[in-house]
Amino acid sequence: MEIKDVKRNEEVQRLGRFSVEEYNRRMGGGGEVKFTAVVAADRQVVSGTKYYLRILGIQNGERKIFDSVVIVKPWIGSKRLLDFSPSTVFSTPFSYF
Repeated sequence: MEIKDVKRNEEVQRLGRFSVEEYNRRMGGGGEVKFTAVVAADRQVVSGTKYYLRILGIQNGERKIFDSVVIVKPWIGSKRLLDFSPSTVFSTPFSYF
């Protein structure tokens, strides 16, 4: 299900920032990504809520779009990054701002 107005959705923006921070932690500093904003998002309710995020970030001085999947289980205080990779949908970042 598409999430509307992601630019103003604080929860979605926090999950985007979490995705980038977790990716950078896992990579150990190689090719670090700087979070800019979540530009699109969907969610699916499973055993928790799975978020599919499209994130605008900066890597090696270039603006890039990344796809991220995060699962959140609030009843146990858990959020986990399942996937983070360069987007195959957007090869060139679009104007978001």
